[in-house]
Amino acid sequence: MLQTDFLVIGSGIAGLTYATKVAEAAPHRQVLVLTKTFADETNTKYAQGGIAGVWDELNDSYAKHIEDTLVAGDGLCNPGVVEVVVKEGPERIREIIEWGARFDRDADGEYALGREGGHSESRILHHKDVTGKEMERALLEKVQSLPNVRILNHFFVLDLITQHHLGYLVTKSTPDIECYGVYVLNLETHQIEKIESRITLLATGGNGALYRTTTNPAIATGDGIAMVYRAKGRIENMEFIQFHPTALYEPGLRGQSFLITEAVRGDGGILRNHTGEAFMARYDERRDLAPRDIVARAIDSEMKIQGTEHVYLDCRHIPVEDFVHHFPNIYQKCRSIGIDPATQMIPVAPAAHYSCGGIKTDLYGATSIRYLYAAGECASTGLHGANRLASNSLLEAMVFAHRSAMQGLALIEGNMVYTTLAEERASLPDWDARGTTDPREMILITQSLKELQLLMSDYVGIVRNNVRLQRAMRRLDLLHEEIEDLYRSSIVSPQLCELRNMITTGYLIVKCAQFRHESRGLHYNTDYPGKSKLLQNMVM
Repeated sequence: MLQTDFLVIGSGIAGLTYATKVAEAAPHRQVLVLTKTFADETNTKYAQGGIAGVWDELNDSYAKHIEDTLVAGDGLCNPGVVEVVVKEGPERIREIIEWGARFDRDADGEYALGREGGHSESRILHHKDVTGKEMERALLEKVQSLPNVRILNHFFVLDLITQHHLGYLVTKSTPDIECYGVYVLNLETHQIEKIESRITLLATGGNGALYRTTTNPAIATGDGIAMVYRAKGRIENMEFIQFHPTALYEPGLRGQSFLITEAVRGDGGILRNHTGEAFMARYDERRDLAPRDIVARAIDSEMKIQGTEHVYLDCRHIPVEDFVHHFPNIYQKCRSIGIDPATQMIPVAPAAHYSCGGIKTDLYGATSIRYLYAAGECASTGLHGANRLASNSLLEAMVFAHRSAMQGLALIEGNMVYTTLAEERASLPDWDARGTTDPREMILITQSLKELQLLMSDYVGIVRNNVRLQRAMRRLDLLHEEIEDLYRSSIVSPQLCELRNMITTGYLIVKCAQFRHESRGLHYNTDYPGKSKLLQNMVM
């Protein structure tokens, strides 16, 4: 059994910021970071646009950023959380700059600030069109320089360890559920190990892989959300799945789509349908810079009206040297598939992008399970409400990683961890794999995954209705039954466990969508086209 003071599950911006914070503040404490693939394979790595923050105080203000966030969130943001993130965000950005992150500057040496949909001012710091990759690089280098941080690659977390594993009955009504660590599958030895931790942070990212096309990598399977739900922790607002309006359309592509960042529209890119019409003026006065939920629904509507699988992003009027300078990665990708943005419009379509709901936390990232924290996309902090404002995600991850770290440090240094007796925790059982065998046919897993992605895309996408949601739930119930039978009888594998987590996360998305009898933000149900006067979060 491994033991550590701080256990971090996930190595994106939230996990690595947290690890840096606790390791530097408490050099005598051990910090262990787990990642199921390589440390740099995270949702953070694929974030293109940038990180939002009030930087130009002459033209921008906290009040403006707060208002933009609240408007995008469509009435469901927690105003207190929004204020905290916006006001503390610039300091977190300065820290990552000190740690080595490089953001683009203009000819005068000042930071070049971009503007994206929903923002009233230019406040997006960026590094070309690979901002997340640059921030991930800086954070990894920083963490690897700290002697009390250890990163273990290829460790797949199976479940959280709580009083349930000591023989206690644990339900959602159980007070003071405690997290003692995790069971993990070592993908190199194929052995299941037990890791005990005093404080655990979940920074497991999102769940875009539930859909047929997504801007997320294949690892975004909702693992942390599913684990907390199984451990009887609180989950909320899962119905709010953000579809990025402009993923590069490639015929026949399944899985990860190439993202065309919103910053392209911020620099003047115009959405056009197949007749060449710049259609966004018919949907919103902000046109191409409307919030993402509005732009995604507008594109979906145009595709259905015209019977097409994509629309176009017109960048031909942008000077090619400016486009190449600001978006070199996008330019290279387009040219690699035979599209020249200087002379041709870029085919784009919405793709699953970001989960605004997740593990319910407080202002310090604490979950409903004691000594368990969550930060980043897997968490529901109250910042995003019904729709995330562009480039607020990296900001939120850093702010809540910092806040979680400060509270975790206070608990450990104050010796306030655990009410369960140490001798009881010492009897935590090893993983029980008795009665299981290797699965005879991988087709049982791969075909179920295809079914899941199809039903989520077709029934629980940008536009929903009650019949679609009912069909989705019936099919999810069947998939759940089949995979649970396979899980009980088979030796665990990453493929099986990811599918199990995805089915659980899909269930939570559909169930929250069925509870919400209105259309708000990212949840648009044609049976309830209006908004309810009763605003509430859907907690599971």
